[in-house]
Amino acid sequence: MKRPITQESQNITDYPNNNTIFTVWKFKHNIEIKPAFEKLCALVANLNHSYIIRVPGGRVSCVLGIGHDAWLQLSLPTPLPKELKNFEPVTGLKHTAVATPGDLHFHLRGTDMSVCFDMLTAITEILDPVADCLEEIHGFRYWDGRSILGFVDGTENPVGDQREFFATVGDEDPVYAGGSYLFVQKYLHDMRGWTKLPVEEQEKVIGRYKMSDIEMPDDLKPDNSHSALAAIEDEDGNELKIVRDNMPFGSPSKNEVGTYFIAYASTFSTTHKMLERMFIGVPTGNYDRILDFSTACTGSLFFAPSTNMLKQYTADGVS
Repeated sequence: MKRPITQESQNITDYPNNNTIFTVWKFKHNIEIKPAFEKLCALVANLNHSYIIRVPGGRVSCVLGIGHDAWLQLSLPTPLPKELKNFEPVTGLKHTAVATPGDLHFHLRGTDMSVCFDMLTAITEILDPVADCLEEIHGFRYWDGRSILGFVDGTENPVGDQREFFATVGDEDPVYAGGSYLFVQKYLHDMRGWTKLPVEEQEKVIGRYKMSDIEMPDDLKPDNSHSALAAIEDEDGNELKIVRDNMPFGSPSKNEVGTYFIAYASTFSTTHKMLERMFIGVPTGNYDRILDFSTACTGSLFFAPSTNMLKQYTADGVS
């Protein structure tokens, strides 16, 4: 087994739902935060259990991620998860994966937005006195799982049991088994520039045919296409994967549309290697061409502990 059965993961491996809200929070200065965190841990468990009953079959979930600095402020276990740190920018010759602050991240899924709205309302009641919300993104399912760019998003995601294998920490860090490294970026798309490209050129940027979602043959797929550079292997040539839960969002009247990139992985080094390939390029300078049309505006790393660990910090005093 990859991880002890006693370590129950948060609902990180579920598939994207029709509606999602993502939020990033930063603790205020000189305020006691532990009581609020204990309430949050209890609330997360309550929300996940309650909606199983209230919305049967609705695949509702609330996932909590904790940043490096917050982990220390909250006096959570040390040593920390092996790869939990403050994300540092990945800077290429033309594009940069920026780093932005964040202490807590919430990933709220629901069949309809009312569920996500109610969950966030309950979270906000606890957090508002002690933290500021830096990002609130309302994502939605666009047609048959496509991004606003018109291509299916997440085709290379692992499926079935592979989702747990690639998304959750195992015996290599037993204290944190069942947890997951959660990395997020908000991308804004240059839709005017993108739509000016003929479909054939768009397909070369992505590395897939637009309507069928079939990957282009290697002899036709450019080596700076997204599908070419986002593919990762280890030193032995074994494919490495992350679990993406990306969602489109936007305000067309404001010309602000984008994709919220969210990745769960058993190691952050896997995600980081993908970012280096995309932003720096292989070889250096041969960056992912999708970045000419999609700008990363945020970038933050969190750790989503197992539910067992969160239960240790609930407001009922268990520790």
